[in-house]
Amino acid sequence: MKIKRIEHVGVVVADVEKSRALWEGCFGLKFGGEEANNIRKLGLYPVGEESMVELISGIGPDSRHAKMVAEGKGGINHICFEVENIDEALAELKAKGVPLLDQTPRIGHAGCRIAFLDPKGTDGCLIELAQLPEGVTKAHHG
Repeated sequence: MKIKRIEHVGVVVADVEKSRALWEGCFGLKFGGEEANNIRKLGLYPVGEESMVELISGIGPDSRHAKMVAEGKGGINHICFEVENIDEALAELKAKGVPLLDQTPRIGHAGCRIAFLDPKGTDGCLIELAQLPEGVTKAHHG
């Protein structure tokens, strides 16, 4: 398996829009865009040329991410590594005994193929693997 870079660090926040003041005003990061579906909203902040911070907030008080914030479990949620070939990476990790939350890749932000590893097998760290769509070199927005 070849890990190419840290693609992003996921941070759970109460409200992506309200968090923009911190990330833009205090840290001076440029907003790279947002994505939303019926369960969560993402705010994306490129950091340098290689990685980004992904803010995640739930849609509605009953969503998983909103409940995490309400329970005091917001903040850093996961680290995402870009891999060259996600199918090979998952097969290799499974063969090494690493438990997978996603047995097969699914579509994530910016059309990436993603899969999460079970934190029970990664010292309690939620790790996401991402393979960028063919021909895309960075999944930054904007």
